[in-house]
Amino acid sequence: MRSSGQRGCRPAYRGLRPLPGPQSAWDTRALAPTYRGALGPKAQSSRELFTPPLYKQRYQFVKDLVEKYKPKKVADLGCADCRLLWMLKFCSCIEVLAGLDISASVMEEKMHTLSPLPFDYLQPSERSLTVTLHHGSVAHKDPCMLGFDLVTCIELIEHLEESELKKFPEVVFGFMAPSMVVISTPNSEFNPLLPGVVLNRHPDHKFEWNQAQFQSWALEAARCYDYSVEFTGVGHPPKGMENVGFCTQIGVFVRKYPRSGGSVQYEKPTEAVYKTVFKAVYPSLKDEKYLQNAVVSEVIFTAQNIKHHFMSKHEECDDDPERKSEFQPSVNSFSDYLGKLVVDKAMEPFVNGNEVCIPLAAIFSFPKVNQLCGTFEKLCKLIAGKVTLSSDGSAVVFNTEHETEED
Repeated sequence: MRSSGQRGCRPAYRGLRPLPGPQSAWDTRALAPTYRGALGPKAQSSRELFTPPLYKQRYQFVKDLVEKYKPKKVADLGCADCRLLWMLKFCSCIEVLAGLDISASVMEEKMHTLSPLPFDYLQPSERSLTVTLHHGSVAHKDPCMLGFDLVTCIELIEHLEESELKKFPEVVFGFMAPSMVVISTPNSEFNPLLPGVVLNRHPDHKFEWNQAQFQSWALEAARCYDYSVEFTGVGHPPKGMENVGFCTQIGVFVRKYPRSGGSVQYEKPTEAVYKTVFKAVYPSLKDEKYLQNAVVSEVIFTAQNIKHHFMSKHEECDDDPERKSEFQPSVNSFSDYLGKLVVDKAMEPFVNGNEVCIPLAAIFSFPKVNQLCGTFEKLCKLIAGKVTLSSDGSAVVFNTEHETEED
């Protein structure tokens, strides 16, 4: 971990003015018509220059990282309309998603897309998932942002005022200190190739850095807070102009040393400064209530299928007396129905008066039920009082007399 002597380390914030030294060896403005001409007359905006659109490529870059490194807790700073969060909620490894933005109204407009759907309640996932949105500034520290594995800052830093940018590394790398940070920002060297871009790509951008400026800032931040950083990007330049770099430049920061109880104690605020504007807890099989509902539904479904198979065989034998001796029902025929599982007498369905009894042992042999419950004892516990059972509790019971009356 970084020593106490590094706590006062502040990266050099030279991004708001050009860095000294030679820039590109050629004038990109002279090459812009070549790029535009190759794209055709319909390419009127940067969004139309790339397929898929550049914002989708940025989100896909993050999703690919998530699928590779499997973080459980992910925060998106500057989440805006929550599109990236919506994409990430489908990644099965993620259990906690958090978004932060300075504009509550922008988040509130689209935050409904992060709510669970009816399908999520009908078929709860095995993982737990909590999605939270916070209103606040990345220049402020809040304990709700501690403990994340991955923090993303997609097209964020160029919107920060100089005072906010100075605080940003200490908040993200020093205080939050996630295992990985992804920061993307426009590459100003690409701007002359974009139709209609004169200075910056967006009127709210406080600055746009060239490759040297971004890398200088990123390397200094990484050095101060014990991170390594690698540079890449999305939005490839046209052939023959590779030295322009990517349209969007990306820095991937990885913390060098894991934080532990014996590490340097960082300042932690005692009061929350962010306002929570949205929270959704998805139904999960880790919640006993949803697990019980899923198990009861699966048990009833499985028992009904076994009963239907059993009664069909029974009726065939009643219609053909010569075949009656062949049906006991046989263990082999029932084993075939279970998918070649090895079964014994205790797993055979049987008729008791007007009732058809399906042994729980047979139901538990089905992979889906077995997977949900784990143990036979847990199966019995979860369905107690929810499913009609035999007097000794060993079988699910269906009353055929009532079914005949309904028919």
